Amino acid sequence: MSLPLSDKVLTKADIVAAVQNKLGLPRKIVTMMVNDLFDIMKDSLEHGDAVKVSGFGNFEVKEKRARRGRNPQSGEEITISARKVIGFKPSQVLRKALREAD
Repeated sequence: MSLPLSDKVLTKADIVAAVQNKLGLPRKIVTMMVNDLFDIMKDSLEHGDAVKVSGFGNFEVKEKRARRGRNPQSGEEITISARKVIGFKPSQVLRKALREAD
């Protein structure tokens, strides 16, 4: 399925339009569905749970420890605080599809 991409960026509006075209449901309902999906994913990640989407990949929260760095403008040494980041690991199905897309 080809999506109507604006400048090669997939937006939430693009996803809503693609789902609406595929299912033929009213835009308001599809928008609520897409928003609910993202809310469920966000809530799971906020609680530290991994989100696994079969055939697509896994999203998980990773802890980064504090480390030393440098301010690029002044050269001053600073401490970069510990933080959480989201990691994504594509599934074998997605990897294969990307390789074949070239």
